[in-house]
Amino acid sequence: MAKKVMGSLKLQVPAGQANPSPPVGPALGQRGINIMEFCKAFNARTQELEQGAPCPTVITYYQDKSFTMDIKTPPASFYLKKAAKKKSGSKLPGRENVGTVTPKQLREIAEAKMKDLNATDVESAMKIIMGSARSMGIEVKG
Repeated sequence: MAKKVMGSLKLQVPAGQANPSPPVGPALGQRGINIMEFCKAFNARTQELEQGAPCPTVITYYQDKSFTMDIKTPPASFYLKKAAKKKSGSKLPGRENVGTVTPKQLREIAEAKMKDLNATDVESAMKIIMGSARSMGIEVKG
């Protein structure tokens, strides 16, 4: 018999750094999910990613207190800021540029994000990432 789904929640947890402190602990604890079991499983599955990269995670929890997690790739903005070597995007995107990325860097980001994007090929994924760059005030030059 299939397990009965009680619900799901979304968290953004740094890769390899899940611990029982807020926001992870309280969010899982109030739903009856074993916090340490989640932290160990999450850290094990994200150890090949860059430490501290924010990972959007969808946790589905069941009536028997078990759970499954779907870990997505870090947001495009994380990769864009890293490629442009900036701490944050522009305060006035469209009017003020804070950095630049090359088409080669754009392709690398699109390939890394491909499984989470709604795109059929790398060129259309690059257009999606280019739109994110534009909205952050990062220019594509190359």
